[in-house]
Amino acid sequence: MTPRFAHLDWPFFEGHGKLALDADAWARDSLGDWVHDPDADAVCRRLVGAMGSAGWLRYAVGNGEGGDLRALCLLREVFAYHGGLPDFAFAMQGLGTRSIALCGSEALKARYLPEAAAGRSIAAFALSEPDAGSDVGALSARARRDGEHYVLDGVKTWISNGGIADFYVVFARTDEAISAFVVEAPSDGLDASQRIDIVAPHPMATLRFTQCRVPATNVLGAPGEGFKVAMRTLDVFRTTVAAAALGLARRALDEALARATSRRMFGQRLADFQLTQARLADMATAIDAAALLTYRAAWARDSGVQRVTTEASMAKMFATEAAQQVVDSAVQLLGGLGVVHGHPVERLYREVRSLRIYEGATEVQKLIIARQMLRGAAA
Repeated sequence: MTPRFAHLDWPFFEGHGKLALDADAWARDSLGDWVHDPDADAVCRRLVGAMGSAGWLRYAVGNGEGGDLRALCLLREVFAYHGGLPDFAFAMQGLGTRSIALCGSEALKARYLPEAAAGRSIAAFALSEPDAGSDVGALSARARRDGEHYVLDGVKTWISNGGIADFYVVFARTDEAISAFVVEAPSDGLDASQRIDIVAPHPMATLRFTQCRVPATNVLGAPGEGFKVAMRTLDVFRTTVAAAALGLARRALDEALARATSRRMFGQRLADFQLTQARLADMATAIDAAALLTYRAAWARDSGVQRVTTEASMAKMFATEAAQQVVDSAVQLLGGLGVVHGHPVERLYREVRSLRIYEGATEVQKLIIARQMLRGAAA
């Protein structure tokens, strides 16, 4: 299927239309059934290589403050339309490198970013812990200075690309508060063998650090600036999660439309029932509302607004919740087909669920939005 790109006519976009159309054409020509192979590790390695060779990863890796966030969002939307793993491979390569692009030394940028953009190395972002996800202040992993190195001890979990990454951006407590480090894999004292199986398979693992030595030159920013590093990175990518949700929702609507206009029952098409029409209208309206919030946030960032915390949180919250509802409606319209393992809509049902959790759960986004409003009211 080819996604509907009517929204590219919106004033948020300035010359971005060709990028989305080119990405869609590449995805249709280059991605086959192999992207649904159960060996997610192999698929992701192949995807990273293919996207690097095609030039798409340079948009994800970036080279500065946020790059072109509208382009990043459009690419996530397109790749998510074609499959959860293409979006995952693209997005995680960006999330795992953007901290280096934003806060790394020139030496670190030169060492890691070109290889990642070319698809020759795989990146990962290691922030979450068993007792610290959305609450970054609760991190317990520690790093102590020992001469020209830091020694890391602790556990990170829910780490996407865990087990296949060539390097990790890791956050741990130091004397100066939270600091961020680039840790190469393999490294002595780093164990990424504990893999995690989730409902929509992709590479994920728990990382264990035991006396893992990291050069002091691998600190991102200054020691103690890790919280700032994490927030600056998430400020960029939180909006793109909303864009991925849009891609999944658009695919669900297209699958539902195809089924509704071809399935006959009680002497007419499924699409001829008013209840079906009402459901399709709700789905389309939710998608457009989510898209407006998503690209408003991306446009604001691209226009020079340094912090789009409220806009990004609104987009992430609304788009992921709307996508869940749209996909669920598609399953309902397809009936039994919608729950057949391997059907595109069944895959969407599994793929969409995690978006409401990672990079700040819906409930956390509501808290962020409300706190921003209250601060404004008190000013």
